[in-house]
Amino acid sequence: MMNIQRLHMGKTLSEIAIHNGAVYLAGQIAEGGSTNIADQTREVLGHIDRLLAQANSDKSRILMCQIFLADMRDFAGMNAVWGEWVAAGSAPPRATVQAALAKPEWLVEMVVTAAQR
Repeated sequence: MMNIQRLHMGKTLSEIAIHNGAVYLAGQIAEGGSTNIADQTREVLGHIDRLLAQANSDKSRILMCQIFLADMRDFAGMNAVWGEWVAAGSAPPRATVQAALAKPEWLVEMVVTAAQR
């Protein structure tokens, strides 16, 4: 039986779970205080890069990304930053939906599943 490795565990969640070569990230949000969708998206993608590196993976290994926007009017702004960030030739399957996020200042949240190297 394969063990489950959990990193950055808190009382209610782990930031990373690794099982059988797959990396699961908790929803990543911007905590820097920006109210701009582009800046929040860049911050979230930075969190994803950092966490994937800690799990022996990277953005070219993303298997699926779920994106939650507080307002679909921010789709173009988020997507422009995503397009600059995503690994060339490795754009993963993705879903983007509008959702009521846990805090009103959050504009975007992303959940990623990736493969380890």
